[in-house]
Amino acid sequence: MTISTETMTDEQKKALVLEYFNTFDRGGTRANGESILSLFAEDATVFFPKWGIAVGRERIGAMFGDLSAHFLWINHTTSHMNFVFGGTTVACEGLTSGVHKDGPWAAGTPEWGAGRFCDVFEIWDFQIQRLHIYLDPDYAGLDTARYPWLAESA
Repeated sequence: MTISTETMTDEQKKALVLEYFNTFDRGGTRANGESILSLFAEDATVFFPKWGIAVGRERIGAMFGDLSAHFLWINHTTSHMNFVFGGTTVACEGLTSGVHKDGPWAAGTPEWGAGRFCDVFEIWDFQIQRLHIYLDPDYAGLDTARYPWLAESA
């Protein structure tokens, strides 16, 4: 990770996080035409469940490519996100809906299903340095047999 040289306000960090989610929902292209990868530091790290940790823009791009190959579309409900700020750390919890190759999903449908997330960002120098994504990657809710309380209701 690079050494921070520019101070950012919480509002600037929030704007960067919202740009990340809006860009992801647009298929990875920012409003200015740049790739989503331009939001990340060259040596940034990203964690996604069942994928692991990607280090550097090239591997992050490979991770996002692997993930997006499974979605027809996704929407992060940015109007209802909850932000927590602490120094260079921004935690953001929110809701998603969309269509995965295995079927549609929306937060709360069913209540135990996919669609709720919490992402933890480290941001400085106007770039995402680290992102850990916490969510249930079973978007279509097919993995119920391993959970007795879900298998009984299915």
